[in-house]
Amino acid sequence: MGAQPSEVEAISALDDTIEAPAQREPSLHSRILDDVEGRILSGEWPPGFRIPFEHELTEQYRCSRMTVNKAITELVKRGLIERRRKSGSYVTRPKAQSAVLEIHEIRLEVEQLGLPYRYQRLERAERPAAAAERKLLSLDQGARVVSLVALHFAGSRPFCVEDRLINLAAVPEAAGESFEATAPGAWLIEQVPWSAAENRIRAVPADARTAGLLQVAEGTACLVIERRTFSAGAYLTHVRLTYPGDRHELVAEFAPSQAKP
Repeated sequence: MGAQPSEVEAISALDDTIEAPAQREPSLHSRILDDVEGRILSGEWPPGFRIPFEHELTEQYRCSRMTVNKAITELVKRGLIERRRKSGSYVTRPKAQSAVLEIHEIRLEVEQLGLPYRYQRLERAERPAAAAERKLLSLDQGARVVSLVALHFAGSRPFCVEDRLINLAAVPEAAGESFEATAPGAWLIEQVPWSAAENRIRAVPADARTAGLLQVAEGTACLVIERRTFSAGAYLTHVRLTYPGDRHELVAEFAPSQAKP
């Protein structure tokens, strides 16, 4: 009587008879979706770029207009593309996000959009604080401040107007800083530790000055963040940051209270 095959040999013989499942080709809809999304995310098609018309994509992929429309609609839902009537579909300009409870550099906000950052100081003055400014920073009569106006750019477009006051009694080093090349927010983060901050967030229409700086129409809705930082019993600085409202949003993260009801 011949030797019987072992259990391992039997399983091995069985495996040899099983073919690997055939690899499925991605659907045309998936191919179009992946191709267009990849070009957007890689930067090949930058914000504002008009993507090929649907009939052009239909010819390129040799598929139906419905297949192309389905893929473009999905990209619109993902926020990567916007449709403009009688004009075509364009890569959207991403909105910047600021964390409400954090203080960080405007440069980082811009770089997170994948755009080059540029800073321009417009005005700098060292002077006695006005009455309203003394109230903002809880200053005594005769206290001196550095006042600054600056513009931050994302690519070629104005991103944010910065109006800032620095309390010289709390930050005397600011008297020797021109802020010509370094933005005051970045400089303060590096130079002066702060222990508390207060944020106020408002929506306001752009006045003539702000509209001119941001290159938007007067009356355009803007997002304004006002912040005071405090340390060692004194306010360090007050800043008002004004963003075009359609290009900026705020994000806050929080957790439910652990207190029992």
